[in-house]
Amino acid sequence: MTGTATTAAPGAGALPATRRRLDRDDWMMRGGICLMIGWLGLTLILPLWWLLSKSFQNQNGEFVGLANYIQYFSTPALFASVWNSLFIAVLSTAIVLPLAFVYAYALQRSCMRWKGLFQALALIPILAPSLLPAISLIYLFGNQGFLKDWMFGVEIYGPVGIVISQVFYCFPHALMILLAALSMADSRLYEAADALGASKTRVFFTVTLPGAKYGVISAGFVIFTLVMTDFGIAKVIGGRFNVLATDIFKQVIGQQNFEMGAVVGFVLLIPAVVAFMADRIIQGRQVALLSARAVPLIPKPDSGRDNGLFIFCSVVGFVIFVLLAMSVWASFVSRWPYNLALTLKNYNFGDFDTNGWSAYFNSVEMAAWTAVIGTVIVFVGAYLLEKTRSFGAGRAVAQFMAMLPMAVPGLVLGLAYIFFFNAKGNPFGFIYATMAILVVNSVTHFYTVSHLTATTSLKQLDHEFEAVSASLKVSLLRTMTRVSVPVCLPAVLDISIYLFVNAMTTVSAVIFLYSTDTKLAAVTIINMDESGFTAAAAAMAVAIVATSATVKIAHLLITRRLERRTQAWRQR
Repeated sequence: MTGTATTAAPGAGALPATRRRLDRDDWMMRGGICLMIGWLGLTLILPLWWLLSKSFQNQNGEFVGLANYIQYFSTPALFASVWNSLFIAVLSTAIVLPLAFVYAYALQRSCMRWKGLFQALALIPILAPSLLPAISLIYLFGNQGFLKDWMFGVEIYGPVGIVISQVFYCFPHALMILLAALSMADSRLYEAADALGASKTRVFFTVTLPGAKYGVISAGFVIFTLVMTDFGIAKVIGGRFNVLATDIFKQVIGQQNFEMGAVVGFVLLIPAVVAFMADRIIQGRQVALLSARAVPLIPKPDSGRDNGLFIFCSVVGFVIFVLLAMSVWASFVSRWPYNLALTLKNYNFGDFDTNGWSAYFNSVEMAAWTAVIGTVIVFVGAYLLEKTRSFGAGRAVAQFMAMLPMAVPGLVLGLAYIFFFNAKGNPFGFIYATMAILVVNSVTHFYTVSHLTATTSLKQLDHEFEAVSASLKVSLLRTMTRVSVPVCLPAVLDISIYLFVNAMTTVSAVIFLYSTDTKLAAVTIINMDESGFTAAAAAMAVAIVATSATVKIAHLLITRRLERRTQAWRQR
């Protein structure tokens, strides 16, 4: 009968299942993800939007379309910087990749002596600002250099000096990626190749290199991006050889032409984004290299190969040591090259810069705040994304935004902060020219790598921890602090030291944002070098290296001690 209620048969026209009611933790996690989106939107998306909009305006703030871009690309001197940057980036990548690959191969696939020493020596440049190798090269091959005659009339100021310095600076970054790529290998493939009578050369090109190809490609994109976006090296030893990074500085600081600076910044952003997207696409195609039945490859002694690789690593390590030692020695020389007596007067920074030691302590303070605040923000954000089972749209947006900082050069982000935080009506404008904006900029700039580190660690935790906690009515915050953080403590400490060291050594990200009271050590190095106080600049660089190394050693000791207490579950 029409209008009479009937009972639906099971499986046919049944009422939809009632949605699970969201509890307090669910709302907290959704709210946390929204706060994460808001944070990245405020510190990344909106500043970049301001930068883009500024590039389409004139000095009066009027929309002029592509006029600024047309002017830039029609000016030969400015447009030449694009090709100069590409040339330096491609050449540096072509040099660093084979050097780092052979070095990593020696550390992972050989039985040569002193592998630990060689690895430690190769990673030391990470603790130094990019300016250090440039200063060392000036003392070695500059106009009054110790080995000036070795250049046979070739000028060190320009592309030669930039490329050599970039190779030194980028080498450890590529090495770490390639070490990870070469650490995974199935010995069965090599046994099969040996059984088939394949030569060592054929095995290398058909087994070893294909197995590490994704690491090689990723390292190549990392090197290219680092070189394209670096400012310090080109500023110190570039001479009249202009690149995009120095063009931005000249337009903004030298000529106060913010609109053209925005154009150059956006142009610099394009190759970085393209490299980042290409790297993401290639990594997305990567397949598992090791099966469950894989047998780990254990290198076998080979005197010819091991001795050859030992000589190679010795040469590379010696070059790294010389560049590091040269800066240290130069920092103690009274007056180069007339008086080589050793003195500590170069460390009296007040004689060379008005800020004196305060710039150094500002860097330590900024790096410490970046490490503390950044670690909390990054880990909590990664935890929310990894442990939230619903709110798919919000998680997808947050994950996408978390990956974007890797594609944004520090110089571009710093310039974008000028436009955004100086905009009229911006309620957050009060942090401009304060320590806070330097910390915010550094946390945002180095967000992606830290996020990936935290996510990788959290993925190892089973979701049953949260399920059990929910059944026992234990709050989400308590579960995170009592379970997740202790288990992931090694990753948490790695994130903190990564943020500290990078904040301590960065130049590009903060060159536009410091004030008289917040001037940093890395910026002071540039100012001292411009004023002709190269020895004092070397001394400040050495102080940064010493601080970063001390903190790194302390980090290793603390990690080892805490792991005994919090990681006992890993031991059988």
